[in-house]
Amino acid sequence: MNNHVDGVALGVLIFFFAAVTAMGFMAARWRRADNALHLDEWGLGGRSFGTWVTWFLLGGDLYTAYTFVAVPAAIYGAGAAGFFAVPYTIIAYPLVFLFLPRLWSVSRRHGYVTSSDFIRGRFGSKSLSVAVALTGILATMPYIALQLVGIQAVLDVVGIGGSDSTNWFVKDLPLLIAFGVLAAYTYSSGLRAPALIAFVKDALIYIVIAVAIIYIPYKLGGFDDIFHKASTAYAVKNPATGKPRGSLLVAPQAQWSYATLALGSAMALFLYPHSVTAVLSGKSRTVIQRNTAILPLYSLMLGLLAMLGFMAVADGVGKGVKGYNPQLAIPQLFENVFPSWFTGVAFAAIAIGALVPAAIMSIAAANLFTRNIYKDLIRPHATAEEETRVSKLASLVVKVGALVFVLSMDKTVAINFQLLGGIWILQTVPAIVGGLFTRWFHRWALLAGWAAGMAYGTWKAYEQSSPAQAHFGGNSDTIPGIGRIGYIGLTAFVLNLVVAVVLTLVLRAVKAPAGTDETVRADYSAAPGEPGEPELPLAPTTAPSA
Repeated sequence: MNNHVDGVALGVLIFFFAAVTAMGFMAARWRRADNALHLDEWGLGGRSFGTWVTWFLLGGDLYTAYTFVAVPAAIYGAGAAGFFAVPYTIIAYPLVFLFLPRLWSVSRRHGYVTSSDFIRGRFGSKSLSVAVALTGILATMPYIALQLVGIQAVLDVVGIGGSDSTNWFVKDLPLLIAFGVLAAYTYSSGLRAPALIAFVKDALIYIVIAVAIIYIPYKLGGFDDIFHKASTAYAVKNPATGKPRGSLLVAPQAQWSYATLALGSAMALFLYPHSVTAVLSGKSRTVIQRNTAILPLYSLMLGLLAMLGFMAVADGVGKGVKGYNPQLAIPQLFENVFPSWFTGVAFAAIAIGALVPAAIMSIAAANLFTRNIYKDLIRPHATAEEETRVSKLASLVVKVGALVFVLSMDKTVAINFQLLGGIWILQTVPAIVGGLFTRWFHRWALLAGWAAGMAYGTWKAYEQSSPAQAHFGGNSDTIPGIGRIGYIGLTAFVLNLVVAVVLTLVLRAVKAPAGTDETVRADYSAAPGEPGEPELPLAPTTAPSA
């Protein structure tokens, strides 16, 4: 942590923060709707975003400030194992090309706002819909918190956050201000705010990475020197474990863990509520198909971003120090290497990179609460205006919860819960993705499979320990029947799927009531609003029994 304030970097950071704040409030007038008090407008931007707006929105949604901090931090701490994020984003896009257009079509045809809306309509089950909604909310909360951790890392390094002041209010005031601004413009403008700000956020990130990948190696003596220093640093044994800190290549014994983590993460990526929200905001099926084709450009950026982890190691070795806090490694690297004015630009990229996804995540969680808990369980006859008001308030509550999480708990706890969230989200795959292609699964079997996967994944994650903590110390464990170390979430998913298949066979054999499917085959390939396809009125959703 810095003990002095870098005035120039802070000034540049404040300038960009003020600019995007103004954009956030101005977004309420961008593509202004006839009826702003409708959840389609506030929570999905009127379902009107074209290819480029959706591309920036999804990029801002998936490649967050925490990505900017955590991916190179993982490489800084352990080496090549941190690169799993690159292949998993490459794997994800061919997978989502198969199901996202179908989800968009059926959601547009029936007016679904969330993935749980689709589950309720497809399987005729409130219970399964609520289970998926609660999973999404629980997985999203620590994800929002980690965006605030990203902002806090920048504030720590620039010298105005996490100071030595014993007054908690003074210490956390900059983060509180950032939170207040985020809450205000999200409440006012809804999804339009992060969609507009995403243009600035992504432009800054691309500029910073393009400069960093050239300028930092020049300052540190070239890539040969960087990799040599990193290799030397990784070879040093950790006193707590007696093992080397990391390696430049994934060790053979870690390859199953690496591969299963990449595959499981790819399967879960677009099932997070914020990903679904960004997808459903697209104005056409073609917009979604184009985005699954061009979003891999962000994977190129992610690969270059990951390289910063090696540079941070080399910078620390070159100064003869043990190294930084991994979560501060990249902000500290930028401050050490860049001139102050460009350090401010880099810090602005990270901070704004937190505001965009935090806004989308809070909106997505609020939509889930409003549509699938408040309306389905509490107020089934709520009007569109009431839904919007409740969702706005729920988005504030979600942000407050994330802020309390960050301010009251150790950052390691937030990271562990985010990793647990990935395990949980993966358990919604059979219901959501399976439901997009087949009605064969029985609703009760899917619910039982979800419960089994959630219980197993949480239990096994709880059992993992590390030198720093007794529980939730990792996300890999021995795969039953194989004997290799693999990703707990993928093992839990297999258990989930097996339970769902077996119970479906049993329940169909005893002719258990299957629930009413309000969708038809044509809904999944419909392209309303595109050339040759008339715009269809949104059908009212029903509220079937459990």
